[in-house]
Amino acid sequence: MSNPQRLIGQHALLTGTAGGIGLAATTAFLREGAHCTAVDLAATPSAELQALLAQYPSHFQYLSADVSRQDSIAAMVAAARAKFGTITTLLNNAAVFSLGDILEITEKQYEVIFNVNVKGMFFVMQAVLKQMVADGCKGSVTNLASQAGRRGEALVAHYCASKAAVISYTQSAALAMAPHGIRVNGISPGVIDTPMWKDVDAQFAKAEGLQIGEKKKAVGLAVPLGYMGAPEDVARAAVFLASPEASYITAQTLNVDGGNVMS
Repeated sequence: MSNPQRLIGQHALLTGTAGGIGLAATTAFLREGAHCTAVDLAATPSAELQALLAQYPSHFQYLSADVSRQDSIAAMVAAARAKFGTITTLLNNAAVFSLGDILEITEKQYEVIFNVNVKGMFFVMQAVLKQMVADGCKGSVTNLASQAGRRGEALVAHYCASKAAVISYTQSAALAMAPHGIRVNGISPGVIDTPMWKDVDAQFAKAEGLQIGEKKKAVGLAVPLGYMGAPEDVARAAVFLASPEASYITAQTLNVDGGNVMS
């Protein structure tokens, strides 16, 4: 039987929360009793986040931030601390996706992907870790990687490389933070049925000459379990890694992918 409200007393900072995995994780963390600072790029929260604010007015705040900018990260962390105190757990989820022929991918595409998926991920993690160490907080960090970080893909070179970097930074940070009692782990989702997949499917349709929806259907059927995952599948893993149940787990990247990657 699961332990209800496993995250009481925690202050979770979650990025990329407007929809999909980030929204599902924010919902799950609130249900588990955490105070949550949810972050996304938009100046105002999505309708779903507004509904959470109405439901959990004393436990939830929304902040607009651009994780690719150091000044924005600093302001985000300061505002989170001002509201709910020390950040005890981070879900580093903000990310972008694009694909293209490896002979044609532009420098701009590279910069967009790496500025958010790698630079943003690292410096958000660094900022949160600094305040954990300063406050003597034995907290936890979970970085969102991807099954794309476990392998190369012909049309998705930059995204794959960015998510491989997430896995590597997770391992290095975990070793660096272990003496402080801070755990750093990752989650590697497989194909998850989020709003982002509409854009991903459209990009593959254009690149591979497919009908809209064809790629999405194919990748779901190719999963050993036979279907795409749901954002809630990843959210449950995030709750577990942030909870005392995972107190002896660090430097790991957990595959939540229906069996696509075996490790």
